[in-house]
Amino acid sequence: MTATELGLPALRGGPTRDPARPDDPRLVDTFGRVATDLRISLTDRCNLRCTYCMPAEGLDWMPRDEQLTDDELIRLIGVAVSQLGIEELRFTGGEPLLRKGLEHVLGASAAMLPRPDISLTTNGIGLARRAEALAAAGVNRLNVSLDTLRQDRFASITRRDRLSDVLDGLAAARDAGLAPVKINSVLLRGVNDDEAADLLAFAVENGYQQRFIEQMPLDAQHGWERTEMVTAGEILELLGERFTLTPDSEERGGAPAERWLVDGGPAVVGVIASVTRPFCGACDRTRLTADGQVRSCLFANTETDLRAMLRGGSSDREIADVWRDAMWAKLAGHGINDPSFLQPDRPMSAIGG
Repeated sequence: MTATELGLPALRGGPTRDPARPDDPRLVDTFGRVATDLRISLTDRCNLRCTYCMPAEGLDWMPRDEQLTDDELIRLIGVAVSQLGIEELRFTGGEPLLRKGLEHVLGASAAMLPRPDISLTTNGIGLARRAEALAAAGVNRLNVSLDTLRQDRFASITRRDRLSDVLDGLAAARDAGLAPVKINSVLLRGVNDDEAADLLAFAVENGYQQRFIEQMPLDAQHGWERTEMVTAGEILELLGERFTLTPDSEERGGAPAERWLVDGGPAVVGVIASVTRPFCGACDRTRLTADGQVRSCLFANTETDLRAMLRGGSSDREIADVWRDAMWAKLAGHGINDPSFLQPDRPMSAIGG
């Protein structure tokens, strides 16, 4: 087994079996959390160049031979579902619609027993012509990134003039029954924060579910500044200027978003406040990168290499046990608000949301 500490040469050995780890087949950690939600990055490539994510020229993409093949990916998902108690799969990127063989991977995942819940996060480019195929392959619901309703701002934020493609993709996903279709928006101070209420109104009018996400320190440029981040408190104040928001009484569980009823419901809006209102204590996620690394946290600075095990002839049982060891060592929280916090070397596009 190989564990990789980001930015350093691979270290042999990785997390060792802690005798204190219980004889539990699930992905438990020392704080009593159980990971049942697997986030799977299918590629680090993206066809947008959002200013808060990556530079205009893009990044040095992962070499194809380092990326998991479809068969390798399906095998690891199968281990997670059949041996580790994973109940939910969320496919992300980069941009997952750029992954060749996407529908094949989705279909194979949907055929597993017990059948996992399957969702996908996309920027919406190309979604209009793929929505029905995604639904047929087994996707239950979608999250689509959309930070503005203005064409000029969309082109400025993403460096691509593709707003109409995203809007068409949202409508196609709704019509294909991929409900709820959620819109993920990041508000940028002085850029699009005046559109908070407009975005929510658009979602309510069109039958989508709006979610706002605090900007997180996961940009490739490492240029994130706390003072430039629009906080959850500010987001709620902006929405409150037009809407009456009341806390949703539905149990949140491990969901990252706090939810509010909009004008009494049934419409709801969610806010993911990873920075100002961390929810690490209820985290139920484990992550798999496109090159086969397990991450116990979005902000982790260490990874465990399952690709090397796959290509080295390890059995499913051995892979499952190493995965359990990796999650047993999960830290209590991401530590963003600690002075010693270090941003991961991998940007969001290479980790998966």
